[in-house]
This record gives sequence, C-alpha cells and structure tokens, in this order.
Amino acid sequence: MNVVDRNSAVTHYFSTMASALAGLEQFFGQSDRRFGEKGPPTLHLLPYLDRLRNSFNSWQNRIGFTGQFKIAQAESGFPIFQNVLELENDRAGAASRLSTIPDVGKLRAEMVDFILRQKEFPAALQQQIAERLYLEQVQAGEIFSPFVLPTTVAVSVNPQSRRPSYLVSWAAFDGVSTLPMIYLATIEDSAENVTKILVTEDGKLNEEVEIPLPVGGLLNPELARTFDDFCAKNSAYSLTPATIATNMDRDFPTLHPKSIRRVVLGPLYSTGLTQNSGRVTEILDRVRKPENAWVMTWTVQEVFSKREQPAVKGFFSSTPATQEFHIETHDLEAARMGVSTYEKHALVPHDAYQALYAAGEIKPIFGNFKVHVISGNQVVSEV
Repeated sequence: MNVVDRNSAVTHYFSTMASALAGLEQFFGQSDRRFGEKGPPTLHLLPYLDRLRNSFNSWQNRIGFTGQFKIAQAESGFPIFQNVLELENDRAGAASRLSTIPDVGKLRAEMVDFILRQKEFPAALQQQIAERLYLEQVQAGEIFSPFVLPTTVAVSVNPQSRRPSYLVSWAAFDGVSTLPMIYLATIEDSAENVTKILVTEDGKLNEEVEIPLPVGGLLNPELARTFDDFCAKNSAYSLTPATIATNMDRDFPTLHPKSIRRVVLGPLYSTGLTQNSGRVTEILDRVRKPENAWVMTWTVQEVFSKREQPAVKGFFSSTPATQEFHIETHDLEAARMGVSTYEKHALVPHDAYQALYAAGEIKPIFGNFKVHVISGNQVVSEV
C-alpha cells in the first residue's frame, strides 16, 4: 500500500473509479436483469452504488485540504479501510465542524480580496473552501459506511409455507480485504404477529396493508433491532455465506433464511494505479485512452436452503424449524467459499477488451469469468 500523492494519479484514480461505477450502474440498472434465472432484480444494488459514488466524491474533496489519499494498490484497488472510517467519523462531527467555518460565498470573497491585496494565491482559504464543501457533502449524502444497516426492499408470501417472505439488503466495507460487499437475503418469517397482519386466509399477501417499501430494518418490528446487531457482527468477508446463513437460522427461531447472496465488488485493475495483477496492468498500459484502461471485477456468492427440517413441538421441549443449506462440494472453489453457487464477473471498457484480445489474453485472464464489455451506453455480455 502506497500513499498516492496529490497529483495527476489522484485525478486519474477518481475518474477511473467514476467510470467503473457508472459502468456497474449501467449493468445492474437494466430493469430485466436478475441474479440467476429466478433471483431478485439487480436494481436493488443501485442505492449502494450511489453510496459508493458519494464516498468517492467526498474523498476527492477531502484531498483538497488533507493532501494525500491511500488505496490498496496491491490488493483490491479500493481505498484502505482507514479512509472509510475517517469518512464515517467526519460525518458524525460534520455539523459541529461546519459551525466554525464561514460559508463558501464569504470565503470566496475573502480569496478575491487576498489576491488583490497580496498578489498571491490564498492556499489556506482554498483549503477552508475544500473542507467546507467536503463536510457539506458528507453531511448531506448517504455514504458507504463500514456497515450499512439492513433495509427490507420487497415483501411476498410463500404459497407453500404461507409465511411472509422478505427480501432484505445490507452492506459492509470489509477492513481486511478492503472490498465493499452487498448482501441480499430472502427470509421467511413464521412469527404469529406478522403472519396475522400480512397473510390473508387464502395464503396471499394482504393488499390492504400498506407497506411503504423500502422499509428501514427488518419488517418485523420485534426483531428489527436484534437483526441489525446480527448483521453488523456477521458481515465480514472472512465469514462464508453458509456460516452467516447458519448463524441466522440458529439465532432467530422464527426467521428462516432461504437464500443469502453476497456481491463482493472488486478488485479493480487499472493502469498506472494498481499493482494487483502485473499481466493485466501491463496489457492495459497499451490502451490508447487512460480513462478506458481498467477492469472492474465482482463475485456473486449464494447459499440456499435445499430443505427445511420442520419444527418439533414436545411436551417438555420443542425444536424450531431448521434449514439444510446446500454446499456444492463437487466444485472446490464453491466448497472453499462456503456457497451453493457463485459467479465471477468482469466489466471491461471496449478499448481495454480489444487490447486484451489482441494480446491473446482473454481466455488466460478471464477463464472462469463472465465478461461484459462496455461501449458508450451499451453493455454486451458473455463476449
């Protein structure tokens, strides 16, 4: 990990990340795109991409008065965890700090006066403006925090079990791998209080109950706070999706996780910025336009329940329903990840794809990846 000084490399990094996030937004923002054949729409990832964009805009403003910025050049290509923590801390103290800095209009007037009187550039005032703009942005925008609280984004009823089924999302920025991760979990709820309200006698979702989606937290209010705490403690990259699902199944007797997906964004490969794959960046150096010399990868991991062991109610003791999660042991990578299934993806600008193709490196580099080539406003998949 190296310090990226305040120079053209900084501008190049932020413009590269902006292009990569815009490309991801194009890809995930297609209204008919889903995770797998019957999975949830990828549109649910867009709010988290917005948070990432807000964070990068804030970091870029922060450089204006701190003068340096660190990224995990040899690992993920994303900012180191310290930057994420600093953003969160600054957000918490933004109101107090802003009260001590004059507004931008007044600072700019002082700058003009300083230049006219002193005949030199007022660096200190410029830094104050940068800090003011940074704090205003951090205070106003939703940033990608170390942990982003769960949100219920969809509700339905499983016609077989007649239970309410929630699609819940949350996110975390892993401090060790320096990778942002987004979780999407499909969870059935057998608690009597919500079933009575949400499920009609014929086993359908009660249309008379207005649910203003998305809802902050788990839809079941009695479990919402505990569920927040659980997700905060069970979202590290070092935990496999199977471990997270098993822990959830154990800790919440009336919640039944049917599927947990984890979307791990990164690594990012970029010429002149990252050192995480020498061969890739070596070929990217040949791309004519530096703004197109990058590759953004991501991995979608999923663990799903293959069957449910029904609850046993005895006179002296009872056992809640438990899930049997499928781990694909025939695939060593899936077994290592602790998942039922996984997909690796790579988003590549057209220029970069052409350079990799010309070097005969598409198969060696992207052997088990699904490749998506971005050209203008189009994304062509499965090239």
